[in-house]
Amino acid sequence: MQTRDRASSPDTHLDLPSRSAAVSRKTNETDVQVALTLDGQGRCIAETGIPFLDHMLHQIASHGLFDLEVRAEGDLEIDDHHTNEDVGITLGQALHQAMGDRKGIVRFGHFVAPLDEALIQVALDFSGRPHLSYGLEIPTQRVGTYDTQLVREFFVAIVNHSQMTLHIRQLAGLNSHHIIEATFKAFARAMRMATETDPRRAHTIPSSKGVI
Repeated sequence: MQTRDRASSPDTHLDLPSRSAAVSRKTNETDVQVALTLDGQGRCIAETGIPFLDHMLHQIASHGLFDLEVRAEGDLEIDDHHTNEDVGITLGQALHQAMGDRKGIVRFGHFVAPLDEALIQVALDFSGRPHLSYGLEIPTQRVGTYDTQLVREFFVAIVNHSQMTLHIRQLAGLNSHHIIEATFKAFARAMRMATETDPRRAHTIPSSKGVI
């Protein structure tokens, strides 16, 4: 099935200052608009038609201090897979665009987030080399109506389109909701660290190669 991406500004209530991006993706299966500001205040509007995914997008904005707006329409009568994946793709593209040439960013980020009995470690590198190591063991097939297999698909999409290296490790956890939410919180905090600017780097590329 053919897909078509559109790079345009969605109908958004968020201002788009520097280090921001607005990306749209329209296919025969979904229509997704994402607006992202890296240096934000944690504001979020998430309307994907998938309540649990909306909840996780709020975690990314709140704990990463990003301003984020995501609106999506998809073939949810089939299942949540296409919408979940295309939101991840579009968010990854927005993240890639918002960082620009990546001059001055810290580049690396890591965080360990607890949520009751769950403990999740996330480490990432905006290396320009997409890679995901995914170590979650989620005990149930669903949280509410959300298929927990889609957590991995969401992160695969973000990794491939933001060009990051991402490692997710589950150090402890029994409750599926706790495991997933701790993952998104740790991911948000690690992204916040990695996308922040380092004044000592000024406008230089954070790589000994001089390019990412």
